Amino acid sequence: MNKNRLVISVAGNEILFETGKIAKQANGSVMLTCNDTVILSTACMSNNVVPDVDFLPLKIDYQEKFSAAGKTLGGFIKREGKPTEKEILTSRLIDRPIRPLFPDGFFHEVQILNYVLSYNSDHPPEALSICAASAALVISDIPFIKPLAAVNIGMIDGNFIINPTLDQQKKSVLDLVLAGTKDAVLMIEGYCKFLTEEQVVEAIEEGHKYVREICLKLEDWQNLVGKDKIIPDIITPSQELLSLIRESIEDKLKFAFQIKDRKCREKTISDIDHEITKHLLLIDGSVKYSKVEISKALKKIQSDILRKNLMTSKKRVDGRMPTDIRSISIETSILPRTHGSALFTRGETQTISVCTIGGESMGQRYEDLDGDGLRKFYLQYTFPPFSVGEVGRSGSPGRREVGHGKLAERALSAVIPTESDNFPYTIRLESNVTESNGSSSMASVCGCCLAMMDAGIPIKRPVAGIAMGLILEKESFLILSDIMGIEDSLGDMDFKITGDSDGITAFQMDIKVEGITPNIIRSALAQAKEGRIHILRNMLEVSPKSRQTLSKYAPRIETMKIKTSKIAIVIGPGGKQIRKIIDETGVEMDINDDGIINITSKNAKDIEAAKKIIRDLTTDIETGQIYDGYITNVLPFGIFVSMPGGQKDGLCHISELSNERIDCIEDYLEKHDIRKGDRIEVEIIEVNNRGQIKLKPTVIPSIKK
Repeated sequence: MNKNRLVISVAGNEILFETGKIAKQANGSVMLTCNDTVILSTACMSNNVVPDVDFLPLKIDYQEKFSAAGKTLGGFIKREGKPTEKEILTSRLIDRPIRPLFPDGFFHEVQILNYVLSYNSDHPPEALSICAASAALVISDIPFIKPLAAVNIGMIDGNFIINPTLDQQKKSVLDLVLAGTKDAVLMIEGYCKFLTEEQVVEAIEEGHKYVREICLKLEDWQNLVGKDKIIPDIITPSQELLSLIRESIEDKLKFAFQIKDRKCREKTISDIDHEITKHLLLIDGSVKYSKVEISKALKKIQSDILRKNLMTSKKRVDGRMPTDIRSISIETSILPRTHGSALFTRGETQTISVCTIGGESMGQRYEDLDGDGLRKFYLQYTFPPFSVGEVGRSGSPGRREVGHGKLAERALSAVIPTESDNFPYTIRLESNVTESNGSSSMASVCGCCLAMMDAGIPIKRPVAGIAMGLILEKESFLILSDIMGIEDSLGDMDFKITGDSDGITAFQMDIKVEGITPNIIRSALAQAKEGRIHILRNMLEVSPKSRQTLSKYAPRIETMKIKTSKIAIVIGPGGKQIRKIIDETGVEMDINDDGIINITSKNAKDIEAAKKIIRDLTTDIETGQIYDGYITNVLPFGIFVSMPGGQKDGLCHISELSNERIDCIEDYLEKHDIRKGDRIEVEIIEVNNRGQIKLKPTVIPSIKK
C-alpha cells in the first residue's frame, strides 16, 4: 500500500488520516492527526476461526503515551503499565459501536490497538480514537461492514459545539460522545446538567450530521486505497438445523419463557439446550453439527420466540406490560457504623450502597496527559459472581465494573455539593451489587443517591436511573421499561437514562442493529421519564430529603482562612510545621493556594487545638495585644518570652518587671520563685522597625506555674 492521505474538515477543524507509512504489516493501520494530537490505530486479524467460540473475539486497547504531552509518569516506575481508568473507559467507548459492524457468525480474533503519540490538550482523543480505529478497519482486508465515525458534542449558551476544546468543555452543560454509521446512530454516551429530553434528541441529531459526513469520506477513501476484503469463515446455523431444533423444543421453550423466577427459568432453558445439543451431536453416531452452530441456532430460536411473543401479546417474561416497573423495596441506614447506607432492590436486581465522607486525604489521586489531579467525589462499583448465582473470578475490577461505576458516578456528579456550597468533604460511594437481573448500574444510581441522603449530604436534588430496551421488527417497534437481563441479551437496545422529573443527568445507549430513528429515541426518552419519576417517587417515600446532620461516626471538617502571605509559616520548611500540628492534635489538614485550610477530625477539641495553633502562627504582632507565653531565657538585662506560634521571642526589660529598682535579676526571680519555662502573661508595648518586640507583664509579678 502506498502512502495516502485523507483530510476531513469537521466544524472548522481538519482531521488528517494517513496510511501506507507506519505499521505496514498490520492488516490495516492509520495515523490520525488533529491539531497536534496524533493517534496511531492498528487492526489485525487471526487467520483461523477461534474454536468453540460463539461470539466475536474482539480485543480493543487504548493507551496514552505520557511522552505525547512531553512528560513521564510521576511514580517510581516510569514505564506505562496497567491501564488507567481513563484508558479502560476509552477502550470500552471504542469497542461498543465497532462490535455490531462485523458479520454475524464471524469468529476470527480481531485486535485493535490505539496509541496517543502526540497530545494537544485542546482536543480530547476519545472520539478521534473511534474514527482512527474505524479508518484502520475500513482500509484493511478485515470484513468490517461499513465505515463508522464519532464526534463529541458540547452545549454552551444553548448552542451546540462539535468537538469542543477542553476549555469549552469546562463551560459546557453537555458532554456527549456519539458514534454511528452514515445511516444510523450506534452508540451514545452523554452527561449533562438537567437537559430536557428534546434537547438531548436535538444534540443527537446535530452530532449525527457530522458523523454521516465523516463516514461518507471514509467510504470514498476505502474505495480508493482499501484492500480487498477477505471472505471469512462464517459460522451460521443452516435452515435445516433451525427447523430441526424448532420442531423439537419450541413448545418447551415457550413454556420456559412463562417462568417468572429468573434462576428457575434459566435452569429450565439450560436443561432444554443441553438435551437437544447432546441429541444433535450424536445423530447417526457422527458429528453433523458443531457446538457453535447449535449454540447460535438455540439463541436465534430463543430470540425469535421472545420477540414474537412481545410484539403480539405485549406481555413480558415476568408478566409485566412494556411500561411496567418491577417492584421496588428500599431500606436506609442498614449498616450501623457507616456514614450512610441504603439497600435498593428492584425486581431481582439489588445493591448495597455505602457513602463515606472525609477530608482531602481521602480523595482519589490520578495522573493523565492533562496532569495530576484529585477527585473529591468518586463511585466504585463491585459485581461479584454470586450476584448472578455463579462461580467466577473475584478480585480487582474488570472493564465492565469500571464502566458501570463511572456511568453512575457521572450521573450523580450533577447533584453533589461543592466547596462553594460550604461543603468541603470528599465523598466516596460504593455500590455492592448483591443480585443482578438487568441494569445494576441504574440501581447503583438510585442506591448511592439514597446513601448520600442517609449520610446527611445536602445534595442539590435526588435523581434516579432506568434502563430501556427495544424490540425492532421492520417498521414496528416496542420499547420496554426497566429491562431484565434476557431482554437486554435478546433485544436490540440498551438505553440507560438518569435524572429527575425536570431533566437528565446521564444517558448511555448501545444498539445492536441499525434503524434506530429519532422518533424511536424520542419515544424511549418519554417512556423512560415516566419510569424514572415512578422510581424516584418510591425513593422519596422512604427518604424525602437528606438528613439534617451528618452521622455521629463521620469526621467533622472546619474551614478557616489565612492570609496567603502566611501559608509558608503554617507549612514550614519542608512541611515541618504542618506535620507538627497534625502530630500534636491528631487532625488531618490541607491548605490550598488561596489560604483556605480544611481541618478534619472526629473530635471537636482536636480541631479547636489545631485552629489555635494556626491562629497563633498567623496572628500579626501588634502593640497593646496581650499574650500568654513562657520564659525562654533569662539574661542580666531582662527575660525573653515566647510569642504565639513560635514567632520571634519578645523582651521584657528588667525595668518592666517591678516598680522598684532591681539590682540582680536572678535574685529577684528567685525571691518570687520564678524560673525559666514558667508561664507569664505579657502586653506588647512596642514593635520597632527591626521587628524587635518589647513587653511588660500585665501584673507584677504575674508568673504562673
